[in-house]
Amino acid sequence: MYAVIKTGGKQYKVAADDTIDIEKLAGEAGEKITFDNVMMIGGDGAPTVGSPTIEGASVTAEVVGQMRTRKIIVFKKKRRKNYRRKNGHRQHFTRVKILSIAK
Repeated sequence: MYAVIKTGGKQYKVAADDTIDIEKLAGEAGEKITFDNVMMIGGDGAPTVGSPTIEGASVTAEVVGQMRTRKIIVFKKKRRKNYRRKNGHRQHFTRVKILSIAK
């Protein structure tokens, strides 16, 4: 069984025991999170598609940890003007493990 959930402005296809990286959510490692924005549930037989979400459906996940992605270098330059700017950025994200999908 799989589900399509929406969180952080993105949609993710998840199944039980999957580990995914999502936009940062509040919570410590070991806490449980429930996603109520379930767009679709599929698996056995025909999939159930919501309009836009399926009422009463939820996906339960456990927070594995709060992490950061690799560093992105932002470099701006205007030629012949002696203008150079260098910045770095590391995006925060939350790694979660999907426990169950409920209809």
